[in-house]
Amino acid sequence: MAWLNGDEWVFLRPGLPQTLLRDLRRGRIRTQSDLDLHGLVVEEARLAVAQFLQDARRQRLTCVRIIHGKGLGSPGQVPVLKRLVGLWLMRRQEVLAFTQAHPAEGGGGAVRVLLGRGAKGR
Repeated sequence: MAWLNGDEWVFLRPGLPQTLLRDLRRGRIRTQSDLDLHGLVVEEARLAVAQFLQDARRQRLTCVRIIHGKGLGSPGQVPVLKRLVGLWLMRRQEVLAFTQAHPAEGGGGAVRVLLGRGAKGR
């Protein structure tokens, strides 16, 4: 299940309990690593996300944060990476869930991502 609720991305892999998403949203699961995409163009960001998730799997991390920005520096102030990051994450088998970060963690400019073992990502 995935949806863009206003400006907020929310995703939970089908078959997983809603409690995982709730705990992730409420910050009950601590983030263990961050990736900041500020200043990257789309292709650089895509490669950075793929490498970051691969490294996180190798390190057996369970929760990470990806800072995609709010689009304030983009032409027309449109958050291009925000939408793309959500789409990229949904395609990765190791991504169990993700949701917008808390305001202190970047709010609408970042997502908290819950990872599982999953198959090797694309």
